[in-house]
Amino acid sequence: MENYAIEVKDLKIRYKTIQKMSIKKSLLSLKKSKVDIFEAVKGVSFQVKQGEIIGITGKNGSGKSTLLRAVAGIFAADEGSIDLHGHTVSLLSIGVGFQKKLTGRENVYLSGMLLGFSEEQIQQHMKEIIEFSELGSFIDKPVRTYSSGMYSKLAFSITAILETEIMLIDEVLSVGDSKFKKKSYKKMKQLISNCNRTVIIVSHSSDTLRQLCSRVIWLHDGLIKMDGTPDEVLPQYEEFMS
Repeated sequence: MENYAIEVKDLKIRYKTIQKMSIKKSLLSLKKSKVDIFEAVKGVSFQVKQGEIIGITGKNGSGKSTLLRAVAGIFAADEGSIDLHGHTVSLLSIGVGFQKKLTGRENVYLSGMLLGFSEEQIQQHMKEIIEFSELGSFIDKPVRTYSSGMYSKLAFSITAILETEIMLIDEVLSVGDSKFKKKSYKKMKQLISNCNRTVIIVSHSSDTLRQLCSRVIWLHDGLIKMDGTPDEVLPQYEEFMS
């Protein structure tokens, strides 16, 4: 029997969107604004074996990040189910999880505790996280003062040092200066070489997916269009996008 780390069955996720209306019109109108339902993920099913490294690709708006956030527990399923079989999970994504008013150091504690680590465990790794992030004195400044590059460095460092059993990575390897990119890529290869760690990488970069993944899922308009090896899926996807 296969040892699965992640099982997604018939997953559907919907958003409510309100039709645009001018302030004057909305004040004069006695009717409520019309609410449209947008289905971002339309019944997706797949399984990921423990230790497997899979990539998810697809054009913008195909539901990739929504799917990843659902696996991370940020979005709830409207229908279907996600089973992580009790594994700890972390999401590495720019713009997710930091409180802008708090300092970098305070956000390390907050992020670590949300990942299930104790304050003592986080403190033990704090020096390593700060050194890897290269933020120096900025670690004690509010995150709202950070550039996108600094933000990504801190996000990556927390996830890389506070290791979980399942890692979800959303386009983070493409952010930051070239020196940090090389360092983070090397660290990522080291992390995912652990045969017990399960990884899902969302990326538009075919090169990244070819080098890091053993399997790629092509998501299109909220549905799985193709699921196979990088050599099977990526040429088809590239031709579709050209």
